[in-house]
Amino acid sequence: MVDRAEARRIAAEGWIYGFPMLMNYRTMYKQAIDVDDPRYVGGFGRFRHYAEPFTPHDIDVTLPNSDTPFSWAWLAVRTEPYVLTVPAIDRYYVLPFHDLDTSYIGFVGSRATGKGPGTYLIAGPDWDRSTPKGVDQVFHADSYLVGVLGRTYLAGPGDVKALRAVQRSYDLRPLHTYLGTVPPPAVSHPHWPTWREDVLDSVEFFTYLDFLLHFFPVLPSEKGIRDRLASIGVDGGGSFSPSPELREALEQGIADGRDALEQADSSPDHSASWFGTRAQHGDDYLTRAVGVDKGLYGLPPEEAFYAGWLKDSEGDRPDGSRKDYVIHFPAGRLPPVRFFWSATMYHLPERLLVENPIDRYSIGDHTPGLVYDDDGGLTLYVQRDRPAEGPSNWLPAPDGPFVIVIRMYGPAPEVLSGEWRIPRLTPR
Repeated sequence: MVDRAEARRIAAEGWIYGFPMLMNYRTMYKQAIDVDDPRYVGGFGRFRHYAEPFTPHDIDVTLPNSDTPFSWAWLAVRTEPYVLTVPAIDRYYVLPFHDLDTSYIGFVGSRATGKGPGTYLIAGPDWDRSTPKGVDQVFHADSYLVGVLGRTYLAGPGDVKALRAVQRSYDLRPLHTYLGTVPPPAVSHPHWPTWREDVLDSVEFFTYLDFLLHFFPVLPSEKGIRDRLASIGVDGGGSFSPSPELREALEQGIADGRDALEQADSSPDHSASWFGTRAQHGDDYLTRAVGVDKGLYGLPPEEAFYAGWLKDSEGDRPDGSRKDYVIHFPAGRLPPVRFFWSATMYHLPERLLVENPIDRYSIGDHTPGLVYDDDGGLTLYVQRDRPAEGPSNWLPAPDGPFVIVIRMYGPAPEVLSGEWRIPRLTPR
């Protein structure tokens, strides 16, 4: 039995370690389990595609991205793997598969696997059979629950029909269906705990974590933290029941964990280390938690680099009711990318898209009519009202505080190394 001080330390560490799992479960519950939720995708093992671009009326997702509409799916791989087949695709897309703790296990898409057709198998922790004929690559999950939030490039409202055709071509099926064999014996469905928002800051957090760890076998690299969690009763057995004395220590530890996350949240202005594979994060559970808190299911930097303007060049929080701004990319210093880039406006604190008279929520190298400077540079006008220069390079701002997020798909090495950095947001 650990003492109260040690229990508090373990609770703080365990809260940070488990935070991505609970945030992931929060989404999975709404999409794959709760049939009455409007976001329900139809259960496990099927895609639900969204072809329409996001608008300010879409409020279910913070920091929404109108350039790459989503394709959601959830897989339960305890009994057998799933097989994904894609045709040749001539536009940017990515289907990134992640574990229960949001660590990525594999990528299918323009960068990782190319434009050609392919067949990929997503297997659970204990699947050790030979690769089936016709499968190009196997992704091994460390958990029995796997998610995928796919993105497919949308060129604009007139491209929706073609986008839908691409999305429908993503074929996901259980292995026995792919092989044409008898399905494996079914397993009983667990009693999924109903998601509640207050769980994140209560001792019940560890009840949920104890349930979720049942789907996550202990990894050699995580034996230490799993042993420490087991010492306070969180062992994946589903019977977590703390004593009153332990409960008080856990409450204090949860507050400590929340404070650590908030402090870590306040410093970075780009996503270089937030999202990635288990190998990339190692035992840096705090950085993984920051990524989940900043942008759940964000892509790793080699796939997409995210940065933002949290302050202007004078050190102030940008506010469309007080100032107009410019972003100037000098000649030869435009975002260097393999695919495309865009900058999206969000009003604060909601972090949602900004309603405006030209229905423009982002601007980038694919924006129709974009006008470059005479020397090849690019100047963007960020303000509430239409600029005197015209609307071609206008990113409309709200009548209040805002943040701009730039996304670079297929960033060049100089972006990843830090040699290239975003220019300042300068008051006019």
